[in-house]
Formats: sequence, structure tokens, C-alpha cells
Amino acid sequence: MTKTLDVITIGRAGVDLYGAQVGGRLEDMGSFEKYIGGSPTNIACGTARLGLNSALISRVGDEHMGRFIREELARHGIDGRGVVTDPERLTALVILGIRDEERFPLIFYRENCADMALCEADIDQAFVASARSVLVTGTHLSHPRTEAAVLKALGFARKHGARTALDIDYRPNLWGVAGHGEGESRYVASGQVTEKLQTTLHLFDLIVGTEEEFHIAGGTTDTVAALRAVRAVTAATLVCKRGAKGAVAFEDVIPDNLDEGISGEGFPVDVFNVLGAGDGFFAGLLKGWLDGEDWPTALRYANACGAFAVSRHGCTPAYPSLQELNFFLKRGMTRPDLRNDAALEQIHWSTNRHGDWSEMRVFAFDHRMQLENMTGYTPSKGGAFKELCLQAALKVQQGRSGYGILCDDRIGRRALHAASGTGLWIGRPCEWPGSRPLSLEPSLGPDCGGLLEWARENVVKVLCFCHPDDDDATWDRQLAEVRRLYVASRRNRLEFLLEVIPSKVASVTVDTTATLIRRFYAEGIYPDWWKLEPLDEPEAWARVCAAIEENDRHTRGIVVLGLDAPEDALKASFEVAARFPLVKGFAVGRTIFGSVARGWFEGAIGDEEAVEEMAKRYSRLCAVWDGARARVQEAAE
Repeated sequence: MTKTLDVITIGRAGVDLYGAQVGGRLEDMGSFEKYIGGSPTNIACGTARLGLNSALISRVGDEHMGRFIREELARHGIDGRGVVTDPERLTALVILGIRDEERFPLIFYRENCADMALCEADIDQAFVASARSVLVTGTHLSHPRTEAAVLKALGFARKHGARTALDIDYRPNLWGVAGHGEGESRYVASGQVTEKLQTTLHLFDLIVGTEEEFHIAGGTTDTVAALRAVRAVTAATLVCKRGAKGAVAFEDVIPDNLDEGISGEGFPVDVFNVLGAGDGFFAGLLKGWLDGEDWPTALRYANACGAFAVSRHGCTPAYPSLQELNFFLKRGMTRPDLRNDAALEQIHWSTNRHGDWSEMRVFAFDHRMQLENMTGYTPSKGGAFKELCLQAALKVQQGRSGYGILCDDRIGRRALHAASGTGLWIGRPCEWPGSRPLSLEPSLGPDCGGLLEWARENVVKVLCFCHPDDDDATWDRQLAEVRRLYVASRRNRLEFLLEVIPSKVASVTVDTTATLIRRFYAEGIYPDWWKLEPLDEPEAWARVCAAIEENDRHTRGIVVLGLDAPEDALKASFEVAARFPLVKGFAVGRTIFGSVARGWFEGAIGDEEAVEEMAKRYSRLCAVWDGARARVQEAAE
């Protein structure tokens, strides 16, 4: 049958709660970052980022953490058909910390967890047969039920010509030979574990482990002797990870000296966090192995991916995209602390964002000052009206992708929170309305620490009234505010939208907006999104797009704002903007809600009529944009 998948990984799927503080005891951690985790899950995410069609076979609980894993797999493009929801057991958790370069305390919460209930019934022959390779990890050989599931999958893999790989992944306490408080332990001798592993090693084409992991597989702490003991029972290629010394591969006889094995280029980076580095390594190795590269090249990929992993916080979040890996290998390493390499981190951020927002139809009702100035406005009525705006947006969206809202927290909090999880793109303003020089909403705090409370799906939006002719003092003050917010957004892993409106400051030419864009990039500010006023001349749009693309080839793109323009004027501006692929759509507000809001606040129309009218206007604008884009595509064909 056709092989639609490159790799299926089998085994642990859990949630990592990573201590945000570095350098202290796990006992003293005050906050945690939440990531997807478990060795085979990490590897599946790592290979997906490198462009391989990846899938996972595991189990998760029927609760919030299980849904989080499923959603993260989907965001990474990983096939989750093999992930079973266990109705009785909870999703596994791991609590981890970074103490120093050598100590990484962790606690496994895996008592009767969902993924250890994986059984033979969960293994579908057709699904396994659709993969070019199957990878399993050692933990699932530690229990008869999960072992039976693994062996069944390996049998199907070999029957249907798939390559098989083992990550020894030895965690003594998951085999029951170390206590709960010894999650950091990497090696405890056990004849029983060695015997169990050796009964399965012949089933694999590729076996990967650290020196300690080969010690347990081979039954001796002499690494060469251990590798020879493994070789005695399997013809697999053996890849031994040696930490700072890199890794070596052995296809045939094990030599007397490990240095005589096949090696690949290594990368001497500063170690920040070794947890998950082996999974990143294996993802890179699989990329080379399945692409048919020679072992030096595959090991080079693996070493590079491992280098990224040890340089960053977390496991899966640290792994590179294919674009990032290629950039790193072509450019080379410019500093050993990769997490502080600005160019590399920008590519890492921009090529690992989730979600397809290639089309953007955004209903913007983040306005505050405009509503507050309307007759009949009160804070409670303002909040209620924004809930009606959300209803109108959802009425048009109908669960489809490519729709979004801009909504504030000060007046529109209830609508903002209700929008979470609806599939809408959600932008949230930060500027104090109408301010020039720019000032931010006080709720953000003097250090923008308020962003810590934001939902991760919220996009930070800031409007800056600026012009290339601004005096130095005005530019410096506004730039400082934008930079402060931008840095805080990245620190909190929130996307950033920068809106600039030069026409409210001074007259504009075809170069004005492009010049502003270049100035922000020159200051190290790389917005995920640009929100720009309509540009009447195609040449102005061409210059804007050139300014963005020459600085950030991975930008999300541009949305066009409305400025309370009538629908006919917006239609004309959409016709021009739609010619440029970098323009993804619109973000329009008062054209949709302006007169409706005035009527509603004055009591002239009711809730249902307000929702219906705003939905009609929003839907018409969506149709106008879609039509303009369709005409461009038809002309190109």
C-alpha cells in the first residue's frame, strides 16, 4: 500500500510542567510553563517540524490535559488517529526544573496513567502499514500490556516493509528500579531490565541510546563491551550518544575504541537544559535516515537538533523547523549560547508559529474612546454591546477558519473571554486610545507584566500614530514604548501586531509607510502582523511589501484597516490591496458597527436587530474581500 506517513512513534504522551525559574530547587519553583511531552511525542513533534509526515500512537485522558495534547499534535500537523482517549485514566504529567548545567530535577506523575494503558487493541494494522518507519521507546517495554502493544506494532511494521527504530530511553524509576524522587536518575543496573531489552533488540533496524542506556541494554558499564553485547543479538545500526563528544554510529563490528565509529559534525554550544535533547537528536537523525542521507550527514542533523534542544527552555518548544536547521547549517554557529542568537531566535519563532491565517477577515470592535463618546454609553452597556459584536462575528464565521476579531479587555472583557476557543483569530489592543506620543493601557503595568495573564491565543496589538518626519524626541519616545511591548510579547510567547497610521500625523507619499516599516525593522522589531491603512496606489503597496519581505520572509502578513470608510470606499481599496499576496485580508470596525452602536445605545434598536445588521455588514465586507482576491487569482491563471 501507499506509504502516506514517514514515521509513527509509539509510547509516552504527557504534559511537561517546566519550572520557569532557573537555578533553584524544584521545591522553590513559583511558576511553570506548560508544554507537550513524553519522548515519542517529542520526537513526533521534532520530525514534523523538519517536514516529515509524522504520527503518534498513545493514550491520553478524557480531560483538559488530554485535549491539550491532541490540540498540540494537530497544531504541529501530527496525525493523531492512533491516539486513544482513555475514559478511566488521567494524562501523565511531569514536573521539571533546571537547577544548573548538571542537575535537572524532575518528578514523573505516571501512576496508572493513560499512556501506560496502551494495549494490543489500540494497534491498527492498516495504520502501521501506512508508515515508512515505526519508532518505539524503552518505557513501553517495561509493562506486559504496553509491551504486547509495541510488539504487535513492530510485527506489522516488519510485515509491511517499514523500518523500525528504538530509543532505549532508560528511566530507572519508570522501570520500577528507582524511587519517585529519583526521576533525574539516568542509570541503575538491573539484570531484569537488561534481559527484557535483549529479547526485543533483534526487532530493530536502528537503536539509539546514551552510553548509560547501552550499559543497561548490554548488561555492563564497559561501553565497548555493552555495545558488543547488543551487537550479539541484533544487526541494527547502533548510534551511541556521548554528550559533549557528539555521537557515533556502528553499522557492523564494534571496534575497540568508540572514536573509530562513524561520526558527524558536532556543535560545541553552551548547555542550558539537557532535558529532551536526546529526543531532538533522534528527530534530526530520523530526518537524515529517512531521507537516505549517509550517516555523517544524518548525525550532523541530529547533533544540530540536539544543540538547539540543550540551548533552550523546554523540550518540544526548543526543536528547530527545517528552515531554521538549514539556516543554521548554512550560516554556521556565531555564538555558543544559541538562545541569545537574535537572528536564529527570530527564525525559530517565526517558522514555528501555529495556525493557518493565510486569509484574514477581522471584525474590529476594540474601539474604546469612540464608544465612550456616544450618547447613552455606560461601561456596562459598552460591555454588553461588544458581546453583541462577538455574536455577529460568530454568526458570520460559522466555525470556519480565516475569521477573527479585535476586542479590548477594558470594555469588552466578557466578549474577549467568550471568544476563546471559538476558532476566531483574537487581537487585543494595548495602546491608550488616541495617544501620541504612544502610551499603553495602565493595566499592562510599567513593565508590561500584565501580559502574563493573557490567553496564549491573544495577539498583542498596538497602534502607533507615527511618521518618518517625526522629530527625534517623538520617535525615540514612541519607539521605546513599542519596543518595550514587543519584547514583553515575545517573552510571554504572544504574537505581535503593529499598526501604523502616518496619515493622521502628516501628508503621505508612496514611500511613507514603507519607510516607517524599515525603521522599525532596523530597531530590531519584527511584528508577526502589520496593520496598515489603505494605500490607493499599487506602487505604494509594492514598496510596503518589499520593505517587509527584505527584512522578514516569514512574516504572517498585512491586514488593511478601515478608518470608518464607507463600504464603497473599502471595496475600492480592497481591489488594490488584494493584488498583493502579503496582504492577507482586512480588520475593519466602525464601518460595521458605527451606526448600529449609536442606534443601540440610544435605544432605537434592540439586541437581535443589532446583531443581524452587524452580521450583514460584516458578511458583505467578507464577500467583497473574497471577490477581490478571487479576481486576482483568476487573472493570474
